[in-house]
Amino acid sequence: MTNVIIGEFVGTILLVLLGDGVCANVTLNNSGFKAAGPLFIALGWGLAVCLPAAAFSGICPASYNPALTIALFADGTLAAADGYTIAVIIEMIIAEMAGGFIGAVLVWVAFKPQFDASSDLGDSLRGVFCTAPGVRNLPYNILQEAIATFWLVFAIKAACGAFDLGTFGVFLTIVSCGTTFGGLTGYAMNAARDTAPRLAFAILPIKGKGDADWAYGLTAPLIGPVIGALVAVAVYAALPL
Repeated sequence: MTNVIIGEFVGTILLVLLGDGVCANVTLNNSGFKAAGPLFIALGWGLAVCLPAAAFSGICPASYNPALTIALFADGTLAAADGYTIAVIIEMIIAEMAGGFIGAVLVWVAFKPQFDASSDLGDSLRGVFCTAPGVRNLPYNILQEAIATFWLVFAIKAACGAFDLGTFGVFLTIVSCGTTFGGLTGYAMNAARDTAPRLAFAILPIKGKGDADWAYGLTAPLIGPVIGALVAVAVYAALPL
């Protein structure tokens, strides 16, 4: 299963590099795309997810998301008979989280002059790497993340299964999540896209940065996606699709 782990690792690096790179483009001073807006971010994140999925789906499940990986194991899509033991699932999750961390570091490397010119942006610097709620209410934020991730996982199951849209279906799903749920919690839906880059933000020597807001980061973006993903595969399995 070495290729699976490599695919999940490298794919998640690219996902976060491209996705957080979009956020850097829109947020940081001296970027040519500064203030391009939320639709630009939603389109960019759609491409950030679907293109690595297309690149590595031949060697790995291209999950790039611990919540999705757990859900696909729970519903048997990633079956032990095919080599996806609990140990392999844990290795996949570690690879995804490590990839998310490295992808975030690469964003900082690529945009370092822009980061250096943006020390006046405060919490917006953290927003390049990870999410924050529009209205801070942790129990409700967990629910909002669960709802967004429910749609993410349910739609991916349908797009890649019943409707056979492949990675284009993944693109449409991510854009849909962004345009519908982006204003609630930033639609993390994925610890490898939020918690791992949040850790990179906490460690990197970024000028003018604030704290990493772990009180939020270790709750809604971690708990909500797992709940939503598990409910999604259960509902999908119960429907005649």
